Amino acid sequence: MRDSRILSSFEESSHADATRPLAQMPELVRARDLVFDTCKVGVVLRAVLFVQAIAAVVGLFGATTLLSWLTQMALFTGAALPATLLWLLAVCVLKKPLGHLPMPAQWASGVALGALAALYGCGLLVWMGLADPAPWLGSAAAGALVATVLVAALVWRTKARTPAGTTAQLAELQARIRPHFLFNTLNTAIALVREEPAKAENLLEDLSELFRHALADTQEAVPLRQELELAEHYLAIEQLRFGERLKVEWSIDETASKAMLPPLILQPLVENAVKHGVEPSPDGAMVRISTQRRGNVVVIKVTNTVPAGSGRRGHGLALNNVRQRLTLLHDVQGRFQSALVNGVFQVRLEIPV
Repeated sequence: MRDSRILSSFEESSHADATRPLAQMPELVRARDLVFDTCKVGVVLRAVLFVQAIAAVVGLFGATTLLSWLTQMALFTGAALPATLLWLLAVCVLKKPLGHLPMPAQWASGVALGALAALYGCGLLVWMGLADPAPWLGSAAAGALVATVLVAALVWRTKARTPAGTTAQLAELQARIRPHFLFNTLNTAIALVREEPAKAENLLEDLSELFRHALADTQEAVPLRQELELAEHYLAIEQLRFGERLKVEWSIDETASKAMLPPLILQPLVENAVKHGVEPSPDGAMVRISTQRRGNVVVIKVTNTVPAGSGRRGHGLALNNVRQRLTLLHDVQGRFQSALVNGVFQVRLEIPV
């Protein structure tokens, strides 16, 4: 009876996702994205460097010596840098109200804010007596032009998230429910049904959870706690398959459990550890999963021993997938590293809290 409820629940979940038109999936992702999300460190750095590069090029006009060029660039920077930071701050504060506007209105608002920010920068130069006469019209036009480029970059970044997110989700789905993994799991369940029905029931519950998350999860980010639970379900299934060959060690910092990361990003790393560490080795392997909070950063490590110091070399698709999805969500604040040292392969993730 309990297995029937599990399968019924899974069928309802998968049917709901199967009946949703695939063409609507990008709309789900797009609805969560905000064009004017300038609160991220990476966006601020790129915008400031872009405007600074413009100031450096503009400073070349009329400069005859290095000193005159540096003087001109310092003058333009004195107006452009405060204006840029003001624009980034304004659109960051207003990102949600602006996100509810139609796209043409979003463009117009961003450009208008750019013009106002440039007028503020020009006002600073006038106040310091560095601009006489004051180029109000030229400053407003320059601010509007720069803001147009920045808005275009933000729109491009938002649109880039949709196909990348959808492709990553489909790739993860394909990796999670590979035929051989499903057949092996079902064969294990069949073998346990008569002799150890309780274990078979637990296995089906774990398999149901894997399918439910892989098919129904459309969130952009989930808490680390949820990812750890999903990895635990996967390892419970593999533990029945490999028995003592699979040794698992957990080291979990509860203070890090609320950190947000892309869904289904930890489980493929655990699967990689099993595939390249346990499967090729007759003696099995040790898989370690650890989380630790260090200030405003959470460090996640997945390590596994490999046979003969190397194991079977893969294509790196899962690792590249994880790296790209982490970059999409956290930009430069998220870090991904992998290395093989002394027969131990380690993947290390750093995500902001």
